[in-house]
Amino acid sequence: MNEYKVHIVLIEDDKQIRRFLIAALEAQEMSVYEAENGKQGLINCATRKPDLLIVDLGLPDMTGIDVIREVRSWSEVPIIVLSARTQEQEKVEALEAGADDYLSKPFGTSELIARIRAHLRRRIPSASTNEASMTIGDIVINFALRTVHRAGVPVHLSPIEYRLLTVLARNIGKVLTHQHLLKEVWGPNHSESGHYLRIYMANLRQKLEKTPAQPQYFITEIGVGYRLLG
Repeated sequence: MNEYKVHIVLIEDDKQIRRFLIAALEAQEMSVYEAENGKQGLINCATRKPDLLIVDLGLPDMTGIDVIREVRSWSEVPIIVLSARTQEQEKVEALEAGADDYLSKPFGTSELIARIRAHLRRRIPSASTNEASMTIGDIVINFALRTVHRAGVPVHLSPIEYRLLTVLARNIGKVLTHQHLLKEVWGPNHSESGHYLRIYMANLRQKLEKTPAQPQYFITEIGVGYRLLG
């Protein structure tokens, strides 16, 4: 297996979907360890030490949410959720449990592979979240100086705008739920004040996006939360 650069654990109870995904991922020179239930998947995660985990929410022996929580108790491996369920609350629950991303079935393999590569790219320079500055397109955030520039021009952000931007930037590429962002930026007492978040996200888009109505960086995940794309 040494010829493979990426090792993935796939936890999916549908045999046809497993075969389909394994064929697509192995065509990209990724090594896949499959599991048809949560218990087997957790064993694979512990023994294989994968680069990324793909987990279906509907498993025969335990919920995908329970798998995510268990893995998160000892690993920061990127987790992508696959779900046939379309209800936003279940997606939110998976993200709150520690998943990094989700795809709703049916989905295209090209989209899945793009998401995998994006999460792996962000994981490799793991120290980057502690660096003094970060560049996202034409946006430069200097964490040490607490300054933000767009296209070389200084941008004034209020303290809350800056705090919201840094939370998103420290988790670049991840879907962050409304509740998570509210707690991180405003504190636990504002966990239900969703209108605050909409207002300040609009402010960030106005100040940092070239076309605020068609954002390139600050992406809305409808009914779930937001993600900052790099």
